[in-house]
Amino acid sequence: MTMGGRPLRRLGFLTIGLFDEDDPGRGHESTLRLLEAGERLGYDSAWVRHRHLQYGIASPVAVLAAATQRTRRIELGTAVTPLGWENPLRLAEDLATVDILSGGRLNPGVSSGPPMHYERVRDALYPDTAGSEEFGYARVRRLLDHISGKPVTDFRGTEGIESYSDRVQPHSPGLRARMWYGGGSLRSARWAGENAMNLLTSSVVRAEESEDFATVQLSHIRAFRAAHPDGDAARVSQGLVVIPTDSASAVQRAKYEEYAAQRLPRTRRPQGPARMLFAPDLVGPAEQIAERLAAHAAFREVDEVAFALPFTFDEEDYEQILTDTARLLGPALGWKPAA
Repeated sequence: MTMGGRPLRRLGFLTIGLFDEDDPGRGHESTLRLLEAGERLGYDSAWVRHRHLQYGIASPVAVLAAATQRTRRIELGTAVTPLGWENPLRLAEDLATVDILSGGRLNPGVSSGPPMHYERVRDALYPDTAGSEEFGYARVRRLLDHISGKPVTDFRGTEGIESYSDRVQPHSPGLRARMWYGGGSLRSARWAGENAMNLLTSSVVRAEESEDFATVQLSHIRAFRAAHPDGDAARVSQGLVVIPTDSASAVQRAKYEEYAAQRLPRTRRPQGPARMLFAPDLVGPAEQIAERLAAHAAFREVDEVAFALPFTFDEEDYEQILTDTARLLGPALGWKPAA
């Protein structure tokens, strides 16, 4: 890696796991094959997104449970699970179970805030408590406490022939250190650091102190590390949309360029009342993308990434992108594939 940045130490990818409503099994199987391909190519991690009431993965934990039985080395993560949809105690049980099944490879990423389009789903999701649910950081702390093994009841012992624990079972001791927070603001970045989480920073940030994406993202990374007990060693993973085209066909290149062009207007100014700022997609030969990343102020301060795959491409497109990223782009950034 040139221009003074950190050599890339860990390379990952992120997929939404799209499927056809009339044939969801085929789409889920395609996602699992993609995770297997990532392991063969030497990727360090593979991440799946949450999509509720859409045609993408609604239950990443279930999909990753299946992936634990079809992979042996690659780390598996969620980027991210919106906790507004979850009961932290039940989610802690599921996450610990999958972590045990994986041999300690799970990297759960979570976010706070009310469910998207809450007014549409509140009566189905929380029919009796919709107005009193807490969707802020306290919900995340509850999950962290449950995963770390703090008591959730005042009883531990035997009733008749049944034995009971006072903490979530199974307990996976290393899981707490692999908890990630998906933050897009200075406040959330600081909070993640103060609570000793890892930070997932993506292609969307809140334009608070600047309208330059890289400048804003850099401020989040520095605020996170300033607040984290591990300081500059605190883990940050960046997730931009990156599409190398070296081995792509002419048809694929045209598709990729059209996809990026359609999304480019939203990157020119903050969007909506929340002033969300989107990063441009990076499309082109691996060498060109490496040069652009080397000049990216925020990328220069991270040594691990989970590049996001575009939402609507075909399986063969994803295979081409993953292959070029692993064989060309990653090494150009200083990364070496896992054995």
